[in-house]
Amino acid sequence: MHHRAKGECTMSLLSELNKNTLPPDGGERFNRLIFARSPYLLQHAENPVDWYEWGDAAFDKARSENRPVFLSIGYATCHWCHVMAHESFMDTEVATLLNRHFVAIKVDREERPDIDDFYMTASQLMGARGGWPLNIFMTPDRIPFMAITYLPRLSRDGMTGFLDMLANIAALWRQRPDLIQKNRSAIMEALGDMARPVEQGSVDLAELSRRAMEQIAGIYDVEMGGFGGAPKFPMPPYLIWLIGQGRNGNRQALDMALNTLRRIRMGGIWDHLGGGVHRYAVDRAWLVPHFEKMLYDQALVALAALDACQADGDAFFLHMAEDIFSFAEQELRSPEGGFCSALDADSEGVEGKYYLWDKQEIDECLGPDAPLFRRFYDVRDNGNFEGQTILNMPETLEKFCGHEGCTPLDAEQTMERCRLLLLERRKGRVRPFRDAKVVTAWNGLMIAALAKGGMVGNKPEYLERAGRVATFILDRLRRTDGRLLRSYLGGPSGIPAFLEDYACLCFGLLELFNATLEPSWLDLALGLAEDAVRLFQRREDGCFTTIGSDAEQMPAQVTLDHDGVTPSAASLMVQVLIRLARACDRPDLLNQAATALTATIGKARHQPLAHLGAVEALALLETEPVVITFHGDMEEQERSGLAAVVRRHFLPNLAIRSKPDPATPAGVQVCGAGTCYPVISNVAELDRLLGNIDLSPAHSVR
Repeated sequence: MHHRAKGECTMSLLSELNKNTLPPDGGERFNRLIFARSPYLLQHAENPVDWYEWGDAAFDKARSENRPVFLSIGYATCHWCHVMAHESFMDTEVATLLNRHFVAIKVDREERPDIDDFYMTASQLMGARGGWPLNIFMTPDRIPFMAITYLPRLSRDGMTGFLDMLANIAALWRQRPDLIQKNRSAIMEALGDMARPVEQGSVDLAELSRRAMEQIAGIYDVEMGGFGGAPKFPMPPYLIWLIGQGRNGNRQALDMALNTLRRIRMGGIWDHLGGGVHRYAVDRAWLVPHFEKMLYDQALVALAALDACQADGDAFFLHMAEDIFSFAEQELRSPEGGFCSALDADSEGVEGKYYLWDKQEIDECLGPDAPLFRRFYDVRDNGNFEGQTILNMPETLEKFCGHEGCTPLDAEQTMERCRLLLLERRKGRVRPFRDAKVVTAWNGLMIAALAKGGMVGNKPEYLERAGRVATFILDRLRRTDGRLLRSYLGGPSGIPAFLEDYACLCFGLLELFNATLEPSWLDLALGLAEDAVRLFQRREDGCFTTIGSDAEQMPAQVTLDHDGVTPSAASLMVQVLIRLARACDRPDLLNQAATALTATIGKARHQPLAHLGAVEALALLETEPVVITFHGDMEEQERSGLAAVVRRHFLPNLAIRSKPDPATPAGVQVCGAGTCYPVISNVAELDRLLGNIDLSPAHSVR
């Protein structure tokens, strides 16, 4: 049984505390954050800082008392947020300065990505590093004039400490309001420039794809896999796009993706005992991870691995996705039915402590199996990381068995026996804190991954899990008027969902429909997509905004809307609309998708690698789909057999339709490459047709 992290116990106690007896400011023991729902804000509820939640009360106070606002943005499993909290926000000297000269606001970036997105954009314009904690100094009208990330409490090695920074800004506010105003105006002008539409001009899909491939090849690490140097992120959007290029005959692209996925699965960034992937590696060789585990990483890496399995046929990648699903079910599933956001990197105040091993403990636990396990997983006398060992696989099982003189089957059985023993041993440790917040967008991505896993691996239990999560989100995270909400923790938040939430959930429901052919999932995806168009698409230019028209707006409409470690919400929404238009025979949705893409594709022309989602959306829009319609009232076994044939074939730009009208002959009709074929009910005939259909690049999606 897991020992619960101290932070998790504290969160539980604070969230269950009877707060009806507390004064509005939290009283002597707490500050106002004691009334928050967010685990991140509750982590700061006992700070001596007089924190406010984001809202009018804080800004009204700043305005009436002519004080600058100090906004600090982070999230519950953020290592450097913990460090700064411990060094500064728990310190009475820092708190005294903040409380005397500033109005301090705490924001959970996972609850309010709109606030984080806007101020992260502003901070990067001001030359600050990206990352969290993100600390913003701003005027009472919410306009930023300075940004910093982590600072130590005291100045050292030429770096200004947080205490000195606060004193300097307090003095500047009093003595040089002209400088504050100058910074403020410059930032708003720069934000205004960013908000202007990019000049369109003609866009050529082949040229965009060629340039994107050139850019990605330029940063690809041939030796170690992955992109760039250290730190190194898995970057699933890159991998998924490369696999798509590979399926169109670009072997170089496919090899980049497959090699990267293999390196991730064999490296220390992978949890070789419990499954799942850590957030990123701090080194080029994927050995030393930043030990956080985020739900969105699990979903997206699983999707990339499943694409790899379909493209290459290697079951290694299917097992990789299955390990992720096992981890998510064991460690991230919430009792109510959704998936929790993340596991912290730290336990007992030390990053990675939960995951590290030494030779002696492994020998004690594994007995006679220990030497073989140690050689396979790189367990050395002196460790490979600060005297301890991060488990990793320096070579494949086949190569290892070649020089060890054992069969792969015997070695695999031994490693599995050892894994279970060590996993049980690890459960006795203090586990990292789990942020139990259920975020709609990230659950949408996991619904998509599970649905695809159920299809590719023929695992009905994954489809059942995906359906359970989808039902939870749709039942618990919609208002009575149907408006989707952002997150759930003990109850739904009052925060309206963002474009990311709508796009990811629609994507998940579409994948669930494709996997199950259950029309209700398609209907739900369609209804949510229509809501998204109404709430997020601007009439004047067709662009998608990240914040709904019915929600609180930021000081300027700018966004960091590009593909990063997660896909761009706007591009994913366009892809969803195109797929729904084809699946539901809705030309109006195709027009809305085209309008939105026309308004944003110019950014992809300037930097295609940062906008692969838009490039993929353009490919979906410009190429003819393969439409497969399941007609009539079929027995489940017959439908499953025909669906299995469809899954076996790579069908670019696939749209599946379901018309279960008992009056029509049962079977499957295929329309593609300019031809609609007669309805087929025989599995072998369908297999032969799909094998012979013309899928040359002229008719393919990528």
